Amino acid sequence: MTLTFTLMSCSSDDPVSPNPFDTVSENTGSGKDKIVVISDLHLGNDLSYSENVKHLKRLEQFLNEVRSSSTIKELVIAGDMFDEWYIPTRAETYGNGSQADFVRKTVASNQGIFDVLNGIIKDGKVKLTYIPGNHDMGFTPENIQIALPGVNQARDAGNKYAVGTYNPDSYSQISIEHGHRYDFFCAMTPNANESEAPGSFMPPGYFFARIAANSFTDPTTPEAATKVPDVTLNDPKNAEQKSKYIYYNLWKTVMEKVIYVKDNYGDPIIKTNVGKYTKTYSINDIIPKNSATDGSIQMNLYNGLFTQANWDAREKYNNVAVMTPIDTAIVGSLKTKFIDEQSNVQFFQNSQSDVRIVVFGHTHEPMIKTYTNHKGKACIYANSGTWEDMKTRDKNAVIEQDTMKMHFITITPTKSNKNNLQVALYQYRYGKHVLVDHKEVNL
Repeated sequence: MTLTFTLMSCSSDDPVSPNPFDTVSENTGSGKDKIVVISDLHLGNDLSYSENVKHLKRLEQFLNEVRSSSTIKELVIAGDMFDEWYIPTRAETYGNGSQADFVRKTVASNQGIFDVLNGIIKDGKVKLTYIPGNHDMGFTPENIQIALPGVNQARDAGNKYAVGTYNPDSYSQISIEHGHRYDFFCAMTPNANESEAPGSFMPPGYFFARIAANSFTDPTTPEAATKVPDVTLNDPKNAEQKSKYIYYNLWKTVMEKVIYVKDNYGDPIIKTNVGKYTKTYSINDIIPKNSATDGSIQMNLYNGLFTQANWDAREKYNNVAVMTPIDTAIVGSLKTKFIDEQSNVQFFQNSQSDVRIVVFGHTHEPMIKTYTNHKGKACIYANSGTWEDMKTRDKNAVIEQDTMKMHFITITPTKSNKNNLQVALYQYRYGKHVLVDHKEVNL
């Protein structure tokens, strides 16, 4: 069952409704000690195709509640606040400008949101922290400061500014990150296409997102969509060939059931000029095919990624602590349970980790799960979901967007013990805080 915290009706004795964040429950206190986590806002550069349009007013309302709360000490935005990936294939990402110009345009397109966020920073009452996600992995720290001067940025050391794990003040046993570093499609991919884009770390998921955007801005039906060419695994004992075949089948699934398009796969339609890429690519450049010479599975982009050694090296580059099997990781890019389970693999079962609470975004699947760690202690994993709209290819479809998505996480000490934390998952439904689930853990 869900529990709705409704705003109290106004009266002459109570002219202002209380802030829903400050409603005191039986278990949690009323001090300024609450951490709020949101992610996957996907604030777009152009609202004609942005992933977040219908939810913008509610997001602004929500952020104003955060700003005026007397119990929130920190708001953490756990990645994909901006969106440099979800751009229709034929569109110029930056136009004739730069990434800095792209950021300024994004701010202008979502001015109400950034006015509140910058108000939070200027007030100095609620700490605002930003963690990079995959859709904004290429944004430099300097360009984030253009949009949010003074924001706290959580990025890994060693110039790995496209990933970050954040431990809130006084809570080393809480780790918050986006979660894309474990994703074969979305983790940084250095040296993958040096002949095409020297120095780029853009992963295959970038091209996936470009095609996905095109699928919604220029829609077709599954029946009318261009079919994925057949590929045969001719050497099943070759581990690399097997991994490429798994990768091919993932593409076949998404292109025929999720992001189907009517484009000719051989036409150059994917304009880049971003992330050190400069060419215009076809879909055939991205997906695997059988070589005309020996029948092996090959591809024009990302051809060298498909060995366990390469995946291990890539994980190490992304500061991943525990290596995972490449084939499991490829499949896990689509079956997102793999990503969520990395909270357990990388933190709770890792003997080098004392983390007891992990929060990811990335999968867009809000949840709370409990685990027992390598020391036998209770742990909590939470996913903060997304604020993107419910997308549809039918422009005339009626969707009650006010009941869709818009989730957030709160982490709050209980009254009796500041180290006993309640982790709660809410949905912002019709502008009200609807409790979906909650768990407690004593650190």
